[in-house]
Amino acid sequence: MPYTTYLVEKGASHNFVAEAKPPTVTMPRIKALMTGSLPGFIDVVRNLNSPALLEDNVIRQAKAAGKRIFFYGDETWIKLFPKHFVEYDGTTSFFVSDYTEVDNNVTRHLDKVLKRGDWDVLILHYLGLDHIGHVSGPHSPLIGRKLSEMDGVLMRIHTALLSKERETLLPNLLVLCGDHGMSETGSHGASSTEEVNTPLILISSAFERKPGDMRHPKRVQQTDLAATLAIGLGLPIPKDSVGSLLFPVIEGKPMRDQLRFLHLNTVQLSKLLQENVPSYEKDPGFEQFKVSEKLHGNWIKLYLEENKSEVLFNLGTKVLRQYLDALKTLSLSLSTQVAQYDIYSMMVGTAVVLEVLTLLLLSIPQALHRKAELDISLSSPVISLLFYLMFLVLSAFHVIVCTSAESSCYFCGLPWLAACGVMALISALLCAIMSVLTKIFVRGSLPSKNPAHPNSGWSELDLLMVFGTVGHVLSLGASSFVEEEHQTWYFLVNTLCLALSQEIYRSYFLRDDGEPQCCFHVEQGFAGATPALQDRTGYDMQEQDRVHMSSSLSEVLRGHEKWMVLASPWLILACCRLLRSLNQTGVQWAHRPDFGHWLTSSDHKAELSALAALSLLVTFVLVQRGCSPVSRGALALGLLGVYCYRAAIGNVLFPWQPDNRDISKGIIEARFVYVFVLGILFTGTKDLLKSQVIAADSKIKTVGLWEIYSGLVLLAALLFRPHNLPVLAFSLLIQTVMTKFIWKPLRHDAAEITIMHYWFGQAFFYFQGNSNNIATVDISAGFVGLDTYVEIPAVFLTAFGTYAGPVLWASHLVHFLSSETSSGSALSHACFCYALIGSIPVSTYIILVTSLRYHLFIWSVFSPKLLYEGMHLLITAAICAFFTAMDQTSLTKS
Repeated sequence: MPYTTYLVEKGASHNFVAEAKPPTVTMPRIKALMTGSLPGFIDVVRNLNSPALLEDNVIRQAKAAGKRIFFYGDETWIKLFPKHFVEYDGTTSFFVSDYTEVDNNVTRHLDKVLKRGDWDVLILHYLGLDHIGHVSGPHSPLIGRKLSEMDGVLMRIHTALLSKERETLLPNLLVLCGDHGMSETGSHGASSTEEVNTPLILISSAFERKPGDMRHPKRVQQTDLAATLAIGLGLPIPKDSVGSLLFPVIEGKPMRDQLRFLHLNTVQLSKLLQENVPSYEKDPGFEQFKVSEKLHGNWIKLYLEENKSEVLFNLGTKVLRQYLDALKTLSLSLSTQVAQYDIYSMMVGTAVVLEVLTLLLLSIPQALHRKAELDISLSSPVISLLFYLMFLVLSAFHVIVCTSAESSCYFCGLPWLAACGVMALISALLCAIMSVLTKIFVRGSLPSKNPAHPNSGWSELDLLMVFGTVGHVLSLGASSFVEEEHQTWYFLVNTLCLALSQEIYRSYFLRDDGEPQCCFHVEQGFAGATPALQDRTGYDMQEQDRVHMSSSLSEVLRGHEKWMVLASPWLILACCRLLRSLNQTGVQWAHRPDFGHWLTSSDHKAELSALAALSLLVTFVLVQRGCSPVSRGALALGLLGVYCYRAAIGNVLFPWQPDNRDISKGIIEARFVYVFVLGILFTGTKDLLKSQVIAADSKIKTVGLWEIYSGLVLLAALLFRPHNLPVLAFSLLIQTVMTKFIWKPLRHDAAEITIMHYWFGQAFFYFQGNSNNIATVDISAGFVGLDTYVEIPAVFLTAFGTYAGPVLWASHLVHFLSSETSSGSALSHACFCYALIGSIPVSTYIILVTSLRYHLFIWSVFSPKLLYEGMHLLITAAICAFFTAMDQTSLTKS
């Protein structure tokens, strides 16, 4: 950007590095720029569909002052400030595949608008640079071209303003800034240095610049711009602004004007402090403000006496420094204390979550019983006296809180019918808990690990799973463990592999006498048979007893089967270690180079192409074995289409095309793959529906479930970046190895197998390169094959691309339990265990975030993790609904 560089180094300008507070996404950052306030993390969700901004802001003040405002660019501004712009033209900010038309749509208005003199404020929000980052990353060759284009736009605007100044003799102000930065992966939303550091350049002929005056950029807060613009335009500072005036902008003004501007800013900040801090008189910033105001009064007295002596100048300089110190202290104090929380709504939501979790924990004996029945009736508590008493108490409490609350409350803002429904739900859940507790104490005994088999004990594997789950939940209370949560899951799956290895070796080298209940049994030879999974919760107790009498593994396995079983845990460990080297994630080591960075560099495109092709081939070999011939052909063509799509957009190369000459958006190729994805999913769904009609044929259901699973695998292959295709291939390989050489010969129950799937699903979430930072969400996955922004498909594809690991492992679990168990209760047990192990972390985390809401890292660490947990809970609910549907199929057949 040569012209911009010239203005920064030699022109009449002031340049700063403006720090943006997380979340570094568009809507909260526009809100901070125009209001000067610190947005909450809920604005990340609102960013998807921005509501009108109700807070006091510069745009509203300018409109009230009669200024004509024109806007072109990101339509988020139009949603935030409806009916504020005299003329506007918005472009969607979510269609990240477009980095040309969105900017051309802004630039095409420039010449016409700059020639006209009927506007006071012109806002241009260009999107192309942000979109290139999302799609190709910050090192894309497209970045340089886009920066050059933006430099030309700035030059056109600046020269037009200079020519207009020659006619009006009034200075204009040109502000160049970014709403957020860009991470090393090209995304944004978190708190890394690259994401929070944004440029802020103020250009005006009113600024004085001496020849040879080199100015180093000063670090300021992004919220400081609102106060500076308001004072520069002669408007009131937004009342909720926590920013301070950028002093270099007014340095050239007379001392009287400088002090007046600083006084306006400190008065506004002190009023905001009084509204939010009860003991504001003791605040250091407020005390400094009072001293500054007193000194300012003394200076005015000298000034009115027309005293032009050095005393007046020295006192003015002292007042100036005092005001600046007061502004800095007040702004810092408000930034840490102005956050307000809707405690009442948080308490209501936490109460509902904890009641549901308590019911799940109390229902463990009933849910894991042989019959797998979970009967928690809410009808009987509703007619009890306790229910009505609780409902009346909660209603009275609701009225008291909502009539006495000074600040706005979400729960109080709900219609009375909805509020009464929530209070009735809380009362009913409490009565249900009391009913379950009464039944437990009446029976007079608490269950063992296995209610259907009281003599069963706890194996080392069971203890590992219990303590691993508890340990992970406890680790969520520390910000460092949240930032580096991937390390926890890597440790757990590695330890799980070691525990499985110990169990295999013990069962192989020792006879079954005196050993734990998990033992090997293979019917009619290991390779040719498909033995039924026996659940220690009581699927087939006679078969289980016969298994306990079987010989050790060494007397059953022969040849290569023996070595594959013995080596399988170590093979899985090796795969996990290779995957850890593919994507560095988290915070501490995310900046370090990894194999993924090496592959995605332009110098290694041939290696990336070969690895992507090999991964797709391995994916086909591992998935096609359970598909029908038609689905097998569709899968092969779909995977070929995936490679063609990546070649079309320039990620990989064709052997006969060593350079990317014909780069396109790959719309046709991606839609070609979507046809096969929908075809495979339709075939699988048809088989599942047929299995409900033909009760005698369980093979149709098994094939249908596998085809649905293979359709999801094909969709994941399309959405994954090319360097992440090995993650998909290794995931399938580990599932195959564990199915053939661990779960089939080892008689684990459904609960243990479910927890193993859950753990590996979580580990593969991080193997993809995901983390608890918003910036690691690959938004470009939501626009594969789309030529315009369509909200529902974009949200679904982004969510699936992010949570592909847990979803694929859960889908594999449904197929495995449906095909390997001799009774339908396995899916019921798995559904309950999956819901329980998914709800414990999120329930605990809600309590932790509520108690740590004033923690230093609440916005940068804890809140993003809460968003991930909330979305993960929705995914878990969808998976459990699928479990339940499959279980109903089993019940219908039986």
